[in-house]
Amino acid sequence: MSRDPLPPKYPADPSVCRSTSLGGNAPLPDVKPSTASDIAAFVAKARAMSPYAAGSRGRLMFALDATMSRQPTWDMACALQADMFREAAAIGSLDIRLTYYRGPNECRSSGWISDSKKLARLMSTIDCRSGDTQIGKVLSHARSEAVESGIKAVVFVGDAMEESADDLCATAGELGLLKIPVFMFQEGRDATAEKTFRDIARLTGGAWCRFDPGAAAQLRELLRAAAAYAAGGRDALRRLSTASATQLLGQMKVAP
Repeated sequence: MSRDPLPPKYPADPSVCRSTSLGGNAPLPDVKPSTASDIAAFVAKARAMSPYAAGSRGRLMFALDATMSRQPTWDMACALQADMFREAAAIGSLDIRLTYYRGPNECRSSGWISDSKKLARLMSTIDCRSGDTQIGKVLSHARSEAVESGIKAVVFVGDAMEESADDLCATAGELGLLKIPVFMFQEGRDATAEKTFRDIARLTGGAWCRFDPGAAAQLRELLRAAAAYAAGGRDALRRLSTASATQLLGQMKVAP
């Protein structure tokens, strides 16, 4: 039986980022920084996978800040998300898992979506609500998905950071060991957010880019470039040959 990836109502639980994939509405607990042995086990399992095997589907976590200030950008991302699917289609295929946070402690994640119309319908039902940032939950969720679902990359779109930079960077370092780049797309010029976003991108082997408020063309090109990477890796990003692709590729490196 099919089901909408995000039902209109959920049980409220402020401490978790919930996943509504076919497994149900099971909570994803907050994950503290892993021990050395935990990390070693994750890395060993991730390296055993072939990230861009022939015929494999690219998997991208598309994460957005949905706090109140983000409504205009949420609407813009909703209008642009189909470009990610179109870009990936020229390379192979793409599944996207929408993840967002809003309100006092709400953080949710959809099931895997392979159709732009379905993702657009889903995004159109979500409104932004006042609250603090929850980037740590997004990164922890990505760390779990790195092995459980084989994600290729994470895209994050936001304009603020109100958490412990040290905690965020610790989780980012673990994603770097798993070779999951995080593309941090910052709207605006908040200096605190920029410093931490740059650090997350660097530690994961990803990239940071700023786009101007309301700049749909800039965000479109950034999302296209990230989708190309998720579907086909660095080679696909290199072949895209847009300014945004060149900018991302220039920053990406193997994380320490």
